[in-house]
Amino acid sequence: MSDVLLKGSKANVLEAIGNTPIVKLNKVIQGPNYNLQTEIYVKLEYLNPGGSIKDRIGTYILQKAIKEGKLKAGGTIIEATSGNTGVGVALFACVHGYKCIFVLADKQSQEKINNLKAFGAEVVVCPTNVEPEDPRSYYSVAKKLAATTENSYYMSQYDNLWNREAHFMTTGPEIFQQTQGEFDAFLATVGTGGTISGIAQYIKSQKPSIKVIGVDCKGSIIAEYAKTGKIGHAHSYVLEGIGEDFIPENYDFSVIDDFVVIEDEESFLMTRRLLREEGIYAGGSSGAVICGAIKYAKANPQTKRILAILPDSGNRYTSKIYNDAWMKEKGYFKP
Repeated sequence: MSDVLLKGSKANVLEAIGNTPIVKLNKVIQGPNYNLQTEIYVKLEYLNPGGSIKDRIGTYILQKAIKEGKLKAGGTIIEATSGNTGVGVALFACVHGYKCIFVLADKQSQEKINNLKAFGAEVVVCPTNVEPEDPRSYYSVAKKLAATTENSYYMSQYDNLWNREAHFMTTGPEIFQQTQGEFDAFLATVGTGGTISGIAQYIKSQKPSIKVIGVDCKGSIIAEYAKTGKIGHAHSYVLEGIGEDFIPENYDFSVIDDFVVIEDEESFLMTRRLLREEGIYAGGSSGAVICGAIKYAKANPQTKRILAILPDSGNRYTSKIYNDAWMKEKGYFKP
C-alpha cells in the first residue's frame, strides 16, 4: 500500500495529541458572592485522544527514552500514576508494541483502573494512606517492580525532568501561538509539578509580567512548602491527580508566583456546574482550578484575563463526582 497519507489525516493516534481548544467561561464565574469582571478562559486538555493533558508527557518522555536507549524493543513500561499518565503511556505502548504495568493508589476511581486494563495493561493497586517511603506506597511498589522486571523502563513522572520539558517544548508554545500571550494570569493544578513548571518557564520567557498561580488542595503539602520552605504534614483528601505528600523534583518554584488552596467539596460542586452550565465535561481537578481562578480574580480585580488548564475528562468520575448517591454519601451534595 502507498505510504502517502490521506489529506488532513494523521499517521497514528499519537499525532492527534495537542492543539486543544481554548474557550471562554460564561455562567460559572457568576454567583451570589461574586460577579466577576475578569474574563476566565480554559484550555480543554480532556480533548486529547487519551482524555487528559498527560497524553503529552507520555509520548514526549517515551520518545526521549527510546532515543537515549533507556526503553528498548519489547520492553515493559512501569509507572506510578493516578490514572491519566497511565492512559497517555498506554496509547504510546499500543502504537509501538510495549507492555505496561501501572501502579495506582486505591483512592483512584474504578473507571481509571478499567481504562488501563482495557488497554491490556497490568494494574497494581496500593493503599493511599501510607507515607511515600512506605514499601506499600504506590511510589515504592513501582520502583521495586522496575528493579525486578527484566527489560523495563521506569518513567518516574515525578522526578523525571522530561516531564516539565515536555510542557516547555510543546504546551507552552502552543498556548502562546493560540493566544499571543493576551492574558494576565495562568492557573494550573499542581501534582507532579511538570505541567505548571514547564508551561510557566515558557510563558514567562515570552511575557514575564504573566502571573502564574498554582492550585493545590487542602491536605497536600505543596502550597505550604512553596510559602514557608518547610515540609508540612499531609492528610487525606478525595480529589484525584492534584497535590502531593512529598516535593517532586519537577517543581520550579521560581516561576510560580502564588498558590490558592481549594477543598474537595467546592471542587466537586464546581465540576458539576461546569457540565450543567457550560457543557464542559471535565474531572474534579478542573473544578478545583476554576474555584482557584475565581478566588484569585476576587482578590485581584485588576486582572483582566485568566487562562486555566482543565486537565482531564469527566468520564473518569461517573461513579464519584457525577454520581448523586456518592455525592450524598460523602456529604457534598445537598439538593
